[in-house]
Amino acid sequence: MRKNKWNCVIPVLSLFVLFNSACAQNPPLGKAYVVEENLVQNSTVLLNNASYLIPLQNLNTLKIASIHFTNQYASGFDSLLNKYSKADVFNGNDYTTGAGPNNINTLSADLKWYNTIVIQLNNNDVNNAQIINFITQNQKLKNVVIALFGNGSSFTKLNDVTAPIIWSERISAVSAYFSAQAIFGGVAITQKLSSTYAPHYAANMGFTTSKIRLQYTVPEDAGINSTNLLAIDDIAREAIAAHATPGCVVLVAKDGKVIFNKAYGYHTYDNLAPDKLTDIFDLASLTKVTATTMEVMRLTEQGKLNMDSTIGTYLPIVKGSNKADILLHELMTHQSGLVADIPTYEKLKPSDHSIDSSAAYPTKIVDNYYLRKNYFNDVMMPDILHSPLKTRGQYVYSDVSMVMMKEISETVTSTPLNDYVLQQFYLPLGMQTAGFHPLYRFPAKNIIPTEEDQVFRHTLLLGYVEDQTAALCGGVSGNAGLYADANDLAILYQMVLNKGMYGGVQYFKPETVDTFTAKYSNISRRGLGFDRWDPIIDRHYPSQLASPQTYGHTGYTGTCVWVDPKSNLVYIFLSNRVNPRVSDKLSSLRIRPRIQDAVYDAIAKGL
Repeated sequence: MRKNKWNCVIPVLSLFVLFNSACAQNPPLGKAYVVEENLVQNSTVLLNNASYLIPLQNLNTLKIASIHFTNQYASGFDSLLNKYSKADVFNGNDYTTGAGPNNINTLSADLKWYNTIVIQLNNNDVNNAQIINFITQNQKLKNVVIALFGNGSSFTKLNDVTAPIIWSERISAVSAYFSAQAIFGGVAITQKLSSTYAPHYAANMGFTTSKIRLQYTVPEDAGINSTNLLAIDDIAREAIAAHATPGCVVLVAKDGKVIFNKAYGYHTYDNLAPDKLTDIFDLASLTKVTATTMEVMRLTEQGKLNMDSTIGTYLPIVKGSNKADILLHELMTHQSGLVADIPTYEKLKPSDHSIDSSAAYPTKIVDNYYLRKNYFNDVMMPDILHSPLKTRGQYVYSDVSMVMMKEISETVTSTPLNDYVLQQFYLPLGMQTAGFHPLYRFPAKNIIPTEEDQVFRHTLLLGYVEDQTAALCGGVSGNAGLYADANDLAILYQMVLNKGMYGGVQYFKPETVDTFTAKYSNISRRGLGFDRWDPIIDRHYPSQLASPQTYGHTGYTGTCVWVDPKSNLVYIFLSNRVNPRVSDKLSSLRIRPRIQDAVYDAIAKGL
């Protein structure tokens, strides 16, 4: 008999907030968690931070290793580290058992390619001379960060340690989570030593830090009762039972704190691979705001793009066409008159593709299917240029608008869209999965499949973009092609909610965020690139309880992200409702808006 398909959904809410699997090591729940967290914060001190290494900055330059010895909460600690940046885990006990290959020098050799080493210590570890020697040697060569747990007696053995030490006197699962987050500024360190423990660790010593990144905690930490969020479980299960989607991931961040993050169901309806928090989804039209609009915002505030300028200002190829005088803000608000889409696979001729890769056929569409060189320039762009403009000045949602914005941005920067957003935003922010062409970076098992394409590519699409226009653009388009997990989206949109600030870096000016996310058009509800709250109340869009300040976007594959500044809220829903074929049930059952309303309802009820 098949196991109950809900076995992959653990009913204890807070465990899903902090972990990718059921290894929560029995932390307290609800209000008890908040009580313990407050005790931990009031007894955690940062020492040796004169160089201001903590919180870690420039995440795109760091290669992090996390080493534990006898810390019983190491798995929870490492799980939290990996919410912020990739941290490879080493069990230090494997290197302290004797001579030969199992010695501490071997550990140093194995850390050759890492520039930042996080070391978890307790009182027993500090009494091991090998470990202390390992620290003092490596702090001369690399960034070393110590997470110390236990009473102050350890400090007598740490007088030669110059690396930053985050000391928590409490030893608990929560103190492990707290210290891991403090390393990245997910929580603030506010205390100083109350007593003198050693010559270099005297009373009133210590450095304070500010909260600069997302925190991962329980709903009660944001004034919400965990049980009031259980309605989300019911709605997600309804969606899966009705075959609206085989699985989904839901994330809620309130007041800069991720308070809910759960995975439901499976990759496909065969129920073989459970959805995980770290699974990577085809975001479809979320690409428009998460990639293309981000670049346009940056270029606009740099003065390299002007929303009141024409396409012809930036793309000489459009001169002489009916597209030359279209304004950029018309593209960004879907009022340019451009058609919704152009023909895709219907236009392909046998000579346009090959089963083998070559210089003549370099663009991979899917396995054993390669598109000829310059197909976009030879076929797709002429189709755009020759298309009619029947609806200029009216709101008509158009993928072609964002295809054109990509062409404009790439012309200005001389950089492909995928490279630009990766280097300018995703990597510096600590986003680990976001990007185009996921199969180049991750194993297929980490990627959620979408459609069983029966008319174009004749295969299950796994890691190859579902959108046909984006596929013919080689998987990178202004309208689709981006992949990410929920945590990465939470990071990016928390930055936007913060008016461009995240991790101590100002990615956008506040006025840039305001301009793009506010209602821009007199014709529709749209901002620049961003979709928004619909003033026609009967539509309840994006949800019945969302405020008029709400902005975000939805995606054809069954995704959405909505930011509500009034509630200081980021809501993310990721699914593959197109698997194995397109279904409207996710929309007809109103799964996404109902889950969003369940969040608002829980906020209103409070504790």
